[in-house]
Amino acid sequence: MGNGVDRKKEPPKGKVGFMYMLAGGTDGSNTDPYATKPEPGNNWVETGPHVMIVNATDMMQGYPMDPKPDTSRPYVMWAGTPYAHLMIPVK
Repeated sequence: MGNGVDRKKEPPKGKVGFMYMLAGGTDGSNTDPYATKPEPGNNWVETGPHVMIVNATDMMQGYPMDPKPDTSRPYVMWAGTPYAHLMIPVK
């Protein structure tokens, strides 16, 4: 989740970031950036290897923002929050 989420601060304005999780994993709730475990209604997702583009709202337009995404395709995680980011699976 990174330091911004851990301290519950908004990401810096005007700074785009690139991150990766090449081992994949159980990432967390797709709708609640502060969730710490799966619970009914928090849409927990599991993903394979992926890259993330953060703080690029213009780039996210046109990608699915569903609470229960198809994690085998690009989608927006945490849509509607300051922590929204584009999830892009890699093989």
